This record gives sequence, C-alpha cells and structure tokens, in this order.
Amino acid sequence: MSKYKKESHLRSVLKGVSWRIIATSDTILVVLAITCITGSCSIENALKIGAAEFLVKLFVYYIHERVWQNVTKERDVNNKITLYKSISWRIIATSMTFIISGAILDAFEEVALYIAITELFTKFGLYYIHERIWLKLPLGKIRNFFYKKNN
Repeated sequence: MSKYKKESHLRSVLKGVSWRIIATSDTILVVLAITCITGSCSIENALKIGAAEFLVKLFVYYIHERVWQNVTKERDVNNKITLYKSISWRIIATSMTFIISGAILDAFEEVALYIAITELFTKFGLYYIHERIWLKLPLGKIRNFFYKKNN
C-alpha cells in the first residue's frame, strides 16, 4: 500500500504527459483498427483524434489528478482506491473520446461508439498500471532532479 501525500503541480503535469503519450498511442491504434474494420480506414482521422485528445484530455487529466489529491489526502492508497480512480477517469475519458471521435469523423454513430467502447477496455488496464507505477515513484524526486540541474 502507498500513502498519498500532496503531489506537486509539476508532478501532476509530468504524470499527465506520460499518461497522454501512452493513451494517445492507444487511441491512434484503436481508431485506425476500428475505421479499417468498418471500411473507412484513415490514418489522418486517427492522428486528428489522437492530437485532439492529447490536448483536451491533458488539461482534464490534470484537474482529475488535483481533485483526487483532495479525495485521498493522507490516506493509504490501496488497489481498491486506484480502481475507483481508474473508473472515474474512464467514465470521463471514454465520454470525451466518443465526443471527439464523433466530431472529427462527423458522425456520432457506430464508429465513434465502437472507438469509445474499445478504448474503455484497452485503457482501463493501462491507466491502472500507470497509476500504480506513479505511486511507487517517491515524491520530491522529480522536483529535486530539476533543482539540482539548475543550481
């Protein structure tokens, strides 16, 4: 079990960027697979959806992180709490994926729904693992790394 302590804003941003790299790669692959399966294969649309998600969800992820900072203040973070956090993020992120995919594909129909549902499953496990890894990284190490380099 790990204990949440107040994370710095820098750590939340870096955590968000690391997650967005993983998640955006997954999104691009999912969009490409679904659009190819449905007969409208488009790397261009996959990249557009991935780019839009990266930008929009990075900001939303940061807010989600800061909210969870308050929810888990000085509490032990066990697998159950990580699961709840993963579920809350998946609800938000999957809804956003459906909206972004539908807007870029100009169709809020099966393809956007298939993308969102597929991502729901692929990203749930990835997010959970990402969270557990970040809990293992000691607080202050990122901040100390940057301050030592600058001094």
